[in-house]
Amino acid sequence: MDQDTLNQPDQQVPMFCFQCQEASKGVGCTIVGVCGKTYDVANLQDLLIFVLKGISFLSIDTELPEALERRVSVFIMDSLFATITNANFDRDVFVAKIRDALALRTQVQLHWDHQHSDPVSKMKLPDAAIWHSNDEEAFDAKAKQVGVLTTEDADIRSLRELITYGLKGMAAYTYHAFQLNHTKREVDQFMRQALAATLDDSLTADQLVALVMETGKFGVDAMSLLDQANTSTYGHPEITKVNIGVRNRPGILISGHDLKDLEELLQQTEGTGVDVYTHSEMLPAHYYPAFKKYDHFIGNYGNAWWKQASEFADFNGPILMTTNCIVPPKPSYLSRIFTTGNTGYPGVQHIPESIDGKPKDYSEIIALAKQCAPPIELETGEIVGGFAHNTVTSIADQVVEAVKTGDIQRFFVMAGCDGRMKSRQYYTEFAQQLPRDTVILTAGCAKYKYNKLDLGDIGGIPRVLDAGQCNDSYSLVVIALKLKEIFGLEDINDLPISYNIAWYEQKAVIVLLALLYLGVKNIHLGPTLPAFLSPNVANVLVDQFGIGGITNVEDDMEMFLGAYA
Repeated sequence: MDQDTLNQPDQQVPMFCFQCQEASKGVGCTIVGVCGKTYDVANLQDLLIFVLKGISFLSIDTELPEALERRVSVFIMDSLFATITNANFDRDVFVAKIRDALALRTQVQLHWDHQHSDPVSKMKLPDAAIWHSNDEEAFDAKAKQVGVLTTEDADIRSLRELITYGLKGMAAYTYHAFQLNHTKREVDQFMRQALAATLDDSLTADQLVALVMETGKFGVDAMSLLDQANTSTYGHPEITKVNIGVRNRPGILISGHDLKDLEELLQQTEGTGVDVYTHSEMLPAHYYPAFKKYDHFIGNYGNAWWKQASEFADFNGPILMTTNCIVPPKPSYLSRIFTTGNTGYPGVQHIPESIDGKPKDYSEIIALAKQCAPPIELETGEIVGGFAHNTVTSIADQVVEAVKTGDIQRFFVMAGCDGRMKSRQYYTEFAQQLPRDTVILTAGCAKYKYNKLDLGDIGGIPRVLDAGQCNDSYSLVVIALKLKEIFGLEDINDLPISYNIAWYEQKAVIVLLALLYLGVKNIHLGPTLPAFLSPNVANVLVDQFGIGGITNVEDDMEMFLGAYA
């Protein structure tokens, strides 16, 4: 399928999805997702988004009772998160969510009908606000009519999807904050306004570009909200050496991003003789003071999400997936993997939410762990992290002095996502070839391409400063703004900072939009530019913001360093 085919929305393909970096042939997945998502699940996710847009349309100009308003916000946030790449592969989950969405929309519509009784308003209702069925076969049929390709104009389609994917990333961050009882009404309302706007055929490309930038603004707010939730609950991250070896006791491996799940697991495993290890994006949990009191919280096991197929087999004990980043499990560990929250896979045991605000029940996982052998050791040693904004601000004088003396010539922001493509080895080689007077600022699982390299330090400042998870990219923004203030600069782009960011899924999209909103220019994005950017939209990003791709390490190194020589 090429770009011309994308302009033929009646093209008969089982599915169409191009929301992640691994979109087939750089265009889109049409038979099965590279992630492993089946066509029917992909289509049902499209239908769920369609109904969410209908709920949003009905709710944005309607006064709802406070309890219903909250339910709408939480449901939309939760459902958007469930459609992120590598989050949930379970058809039954999406059938149930669509039914719940239609029931919720009916409740919202009762209030809409009462407040919009004129016939003209009712005639203008979009299909997303009125289509209804309880039949699963009808869901499948309708899903094929409401996917990405139903927007015929390539540029409008591109901008609508860019907004939608940004909202998915935003929803992931607000979901984690919500788990810690932190919400922001303005962000919730914007998510509904933006979803509804993607139904409006009267909006021009310029108006949608403006909405893209507004999405970035609220992305900053969402990341700030989660930062407040995490730090007020667990303390500010501290510089920490994290063990990457194992002990000779049974263990549970926890992956994903949700710190609340980790907290409850640690509480329930205390004194049981079962150790807890983090995997992939859970690594930064070790930086939080609140988790350091658990002596059975041993260290980090393995690498980024995409290596789980081999590493989970070697772990021997049960694995808990708390958020997106699950890949289709292998038989070698299928009986030992559990999901919770928005994560799901057919045939995998799911730990449900508890009622009345009580902790989830992890007794089944703990009992299984006691029957398993200790994990096979993959490596030994330590890695250092914990350089979130509060920590870096505390050593700002040392950093500034190193810049002034010339010991640090430049910072490279290499945040974002890791992935399976061999071309991502570029980021390892790039880190290795950076001059020794440069420092890498990172967050997200992209760091696994270089965080175990011996890159040394500059006057005691490690050359890789890991701020944490992908959502902690906010810390990198705060650090940059603090340096701008200290150096008395008018423009954030005058800082000695270059941006060479790897992306994979929709949380990276909202981080990108947040950076653009803050005025950051000349960001390079790889290993490929998003398939959902039409040529014209890509040109807007290039012309207005200096967005670029990557080529090879040698040429890019010369480009980055030569521009600031």
